[in-house]
Amino acid sequence: MRNLLLIALLFGFFACTQTPAYQVKVKLAAADGKAFLSHRVKGEWVKLDSAEFKNGECEFKGAVKNPEVYYLGVSSKKDKLMFFVENSIISIDGSVDSLSTAKVTGSVVHNEFQSLQDKLDELDAQGMAFFKASKEAGKSGANNKSDSLMVLAENVFNSIDTQQKDYIKANPASYISPYLLGRVYYDMEADVLDGYLSGFDAKLDSIPTVVMLKERVVKLKSVAIGQTAPDFTMNDAEGNPVKLSDIYSKNEYTLVDFWASWCGPCRRENPNVVAVFNSNKAKGFGVFGVSLDTDKEKWLKAIADDQLTWPHVSDLKGWKNEAAATYAVSSIPANLLLDKTGKIIDRNLREEKLKEKIAELLK
Repeated sequence: MRNLLLIALLFGFFACTQTPAYQVKVKLAAADGKAFLSHRVKGEWVKLDSAEFKNGECEFKGAVKNPEVYYLGVSSKKDKLMFFVENSIISIDGSVDSLSTAKVTGSVVHNEFQSLQDKLDELDAQGMAFFKASKEAGKSGANNKSDSLMVLAENVFNSIDTQQKDYIKANPASYISPYLLGRVYYDMEADVLDGYLSGFDAKLDSIPTVVMLKERVVKLKSVAIGQTAPDFTMNDAEGNPVKLSDIYSKNEYTLVDFWASWCGPCRRENPNVVAVFNSNKAKGFGVFGVSLDTDKEKWLKAIADDQLTWPHVSDLKGWKNEAAATYAVSSIPANLLLDKTGKIIDRNLREEKLKEKIAELLK
């Protein structure tokens, strides 16, 4: 009896002191080669682990301090499956040909996330249906119907963002909230983003997305309205260095316009910027284009096609453009309006707002 009691006590001790760990069991039909676990660090993919498929199955083992967002990839496919990993036994079942829709079970946090995501997916499907119907109506010449359907589509897409923001506010201690904030922060000014972050439970402080977004708040504050625009020098199309301060000091007001040839919304906004520029250049309004292109030929062609007759620069590094990093630009089109001294007096002026602001300043 004493021996049995001792064995029971020892088993209890080891069970209580066992290090928490996760076990991810992957089963994908038709999968071969290798599977990879990755996560995102400041926009870069970082591989964490790999495993060889055997009969479409493989397994990962490890441990996390807190629930984290991981991505499962397969060597033969571009798609990745996002899921929340925590220290539990997690199963991923599906087909390698539709990896992004594989079923994840065994993670309490992921189950909670999936419940929300299913609702968002339904809304996205509704929005896309309105969007496609709008395009079809436009092709048939029913412009009023097309416009009405597009408004419905935009309302649905906006509600997707709203639901995520509402979830974040209602669940400040959820490990899902930082991930959602990472999907909707792009157009937030420093005070708005800081408001979301300051509402988070302290246990989320070490989450990589939270760390990254806090750094972003600091950077946004340095380029907020009222601050002096950080100076930078970048080459134009001929390889000549152009300094921002040399541009804005020559104008009464200068729009620093971040764009790219591949950016549809940028190209749609260009005619508006051209119209405002042509109407006000004699009064002292200038534009300085900063491109997030990587292909010089496409960049120059877009400048010519859109008739952008102001100074342009680019380091041809795409999203790694150094000026864009300085100004915390994470989506385009984006712009800043500077006065003659380099003071930032407004941000992200588009469509009628740009026209009205310049008319007000140069009346």
